[in-house]
Amino acid sequence: MGRLIVVSNRVAPTQEGRPAAGGLAVGVLDALKETGGVWFGWSGETVAEPAEAVIEQQGSVTYATVGLTKRDYDQYYKGFSNTTLWPTFHYRNDLARYERQEYGGYLRVNVTLARQLQPLIEPDDIIWIHDYHLIPFARCLRDLGVKNPIGFFLHIPLPVPEVMRSIPPHEELMKFLCHYDVVGFQTDADRQAFLDYIERGGHGQSSEDGMVHAWDRFLKVGAYPIGIYPDAIAKSASQFTDRKPVRSLRDAMRGRKLIMSVDRLDYSKGLAERFQAFERLLQNGPGWHGRVSLLQIAPPTRSDVQTYQTIRRNLEGEAGRINGRFAQLDWTPIQYLNRKYERNLLMALFRQAQVGYVAPLRDGMNLVAKEYVASQNPEDPGVLVLSQFAGAAEQLPGALVVNPYDLNQTAEALERALSMPHAERVSRYNDMMAQLRENNLSVWRDTFLADLRSVATAASVTAKARSTPATVASAKPAAPAQSAPAPKREARGTL
Repeated sequence: MGRLIVVSNRVAPTQEGRPAAGGLAVGVLDALKETGGVWFGWSGETVAEPAEAVIEQQGSVTYATVGLTKRDYDQYYKGFSNTTLWPTFHYRNDLARYERQEYGGYLRVNVTLARQLQPLIEPDDIIWIHDYHLIPFARCLRDLGVKNPIGFFLHIPLPVPEVMRSIPPHEELMKFLCHYDVVGFQTDADRQAFLDYIERGGHGQSSEDGMVHAWDRFLKVGAYPIGIYPDAIAKSASQFTDRKPVRSLRDAMRGRKLIMSVDRLDYSKGLAERFQAFERLLQNGPGWHGRVSLLQIAPPTRSDVQTYQTIRRNLEGEAGRINGRFAQLDWTPIQYLNRKYERNLLMALFRQAQVGYVAPLRDGMNLVAKEYVASQNPEDPGVLVLSQFAGAAEQLPGALVVNPYDLNQTAEALERALSMPHAERVSRYNDMMAQLRENNLSVWRDTFLADLRSVATAASVTAKARSTPATVASAKPAAPAQSAPAPKREARGTL
């Protein structure tokens, strides 16, 4: 088998010795270093005119990055990706906006990126595409004659068909997904949403082995929950406990209990509801006044989008209101920090918190929940309070799972976590760590890539001996040898 080519909207920092910025970066870099390969994507820069990829070689890994024009950034990234797909996939249709010109820009950029990648592809490579920005990418490569196995992994939720259909070009998007050979989701619920769209819409059918036949294409569909390296995180959390910010936090708490929450500043994270549930804890339990604080770290994201500017103002207002209601001369209930911290330092900060508070309104997986658990002191672990709408809730049996829309239930879970006996905390921690080790980041990566490589093997066999038409019940993962008929051309797109 040849190299691995990874394509994502952004390419992780490549400086030697710099910590990778999250699970995708860690897992992808490990795989690339093992097999050799290419990581291709947007550089994060805007340019006057599209240009060829900038190539940087580090060991066995080739980093290939390209810039986006201001028009492409506005239409592809700010527009359709983050003003249509992101809110809709997180069940926030009320915040979604669709503009045909932005969808056209989304398709145009995918075509342009595919053309820039094509010269770097070798015949034996396998290609792994990541996330909602690049849904049409396989179709773009197929149109360029690329025959290599191509897989796709969606890091965010896939909505149920009724919600998906609120996006005007929904059927074309789902057809694009069927040009991949393997499509992976975070949870079984996301996988089922895809199958429901295909089957209930009369577009195809699936079989028990995960094969789907839709729009004249065969593909494998599965749930591949992304993990972490829990023991590496535990080591970092322990090693960084003497860093100045960690010591400052310990000193500032002065024996008070700490509830800690870390999320990007995004409406899908339910940050206002999180503050309000903490307020309910203080309202219903006066005994906690002066004895517990909530530390919310919310790094800014997409700061040039008006919706996110509004979220920041609203959250600052909520923190100020709650602090004004309950604060004492020597105690501020909510510490709200709108800044980013280096990942290893965050793990050490997690270790100081008696409660990890992860309550998104909707999330594909949420690795913060897993990182909080892995960061804990095994001898005196904290307790995780976790939203039922995070994919991680399926994998962390020791968490206190809540409905984040139920403020009373969440407040009660926080109080239970703060008061939980030591033996129960240790038992829950051990259960969750066992799950994290069993389903670590390597399992996610290797399982997906094994399925994708099996496509290449099957393609080689069927290319040599193709005798009878395959059926869904008996089909093996098929080669990307034939494409579905091209979608109708409309003003909204260029594919």
